[in-house]
Amino acid sequence: MLFIEYPKCSTCRKAKNWLDENGIEYTDRNIKEENPTYEELKEWYGRSGMPLKKFFNTSGLLYKEMKLKDRLPSMSEDEQLKLLASDGMLVKRPLAVTEQAILTGFRESEWKEKLL
Repeated sequence: MLFIEYPKCSTCRKAKNWLDENGIEYTDRNIKEENPTYEELKEWYGRSGMPLKKFFNTSGLLYKEMKLKDRLPSMSEDEQLKLLASDGMLVKRPLAVTEQAILTGFRESEWKEKLL
C-alpha cells in the first residue's frame, strides 16, 4: 500500500497510527516532497469511482487562496488533474492507494471496510 501524507497534518498522523495499530504495511510518501504526478492522479481517479473533487483538499489554504470552489466547476477534468499535480498541498490527504482501493482523507469506518 502507498500512503501519501503531509507529516504536519494531524489527520495523517491519526491515519498512520491506525495503520500501525492494525498491522497494515505501507510505503510512506511525503506529499510536499513528492507530489503525485498527473499520470498517478489520472489512474487513481479512474480507479476510485469518486468525483474528482474528492481529490482536492477543500479545507486547505491554497485551495481557498486560489478560489477553486468557484473555478473548479468550469474547469475540464484534464485541467483539474494538472492543477492537482502542480502542488501537493492541493491534494486531499492522507491518500491511501492499494490494488483494491483508493482512499482520500481518513474516515476510520471506511478504512476498516476497505483495508481490513
